[in-house]
Amino acid sequence: MAHATHDPADSRDVTYGSYLRVDELLQLQQPKSTPEHPDELLFIIVHQSSELWFKVMLHELEMLISHLEGSDELAALTTMRRINALMRIVSAQLSALDTLPPQRFAEFRGYLGSASGGQSVQFRSLEAVSGLRDPHFLQVLREHGEIPALVQRALDRPTLQDIFLSMLAAKGTSLDAVYSDPQKTPLFMLAESLIEYEQAFALWRFAHVQLVERIIGPLTGGTGGTLGAKYLNRTVQQRFFPQLWEVRSRFFGATGGPPAAS
Repeated sequence: MAHATHDPADSRDVTYGSYLRVDELLQLQQPKSTPEHPDELLFIIVHQSSELWFKVMLHELEMLISHLEGSDELAALTTMRRINALMRIVSAQLSALDTLPPQRFAEFRGYLGSASGGQSVQFRSLEAVSGLRDPHFLQVLREHGEIPALVQRALDRPTLQDIFLSMLAAKGTSLDAVYSDPQKTPLFMLAESLIEYEQAFALWRFAHVQLVERIIGPLTGGTGGTLGAKYLNRTVQQRFFPQLWEVRSRFFGATGGPPAAS
């Protein structure tokens, strides 16, 4: 079936503003504080921009899964490069909120009601798509009511780790074989890029914990009824790819040295 041709003349009225819908975008920041607190705009934009990046990341993760299921490691590796770049952006923008002193946040926090980052459907979907199946994660999802369809759809699929291992099996190899190969093959680099993604995600979690503790303190509860920094601290150790971490230990004996020759 032939693709429909597009006449560039049809786009002659498209401008930067109309293409990006800038006027509408700039109307989406609606501070709740009265009178409007000067720091609330920053707070809103950091979270809104995070949601936009989450949308791109979810899109790219779907592309990654498609490449893995198609056993195309080079395309998967290229996609992982983008995903890791996006993860660095999401982490870096948290630094903007480091400029928010606790006393100033306290002046408008009450206007947030029960709004909490834990209610972000896209972030929960990112965790689920990435492979999080931790019992505590599932419990927290249920505590917030019915699991959103986007999250449930991710939970109903194999984990990202399982999809990757299935690709290795389809290629007649295994994780141990990939890591034992002295050549840095695309499969090895892909495995390492998945680890890089998990590290970046963990660093984002840690930065988030530090940010929350810096602004509201380690003992203050979250706006959504969570334990605040206490809950976030618990998430830092969550793993997406436990088998990709475990494979490393098989290169060392019980004493930490190389395995004894058989």
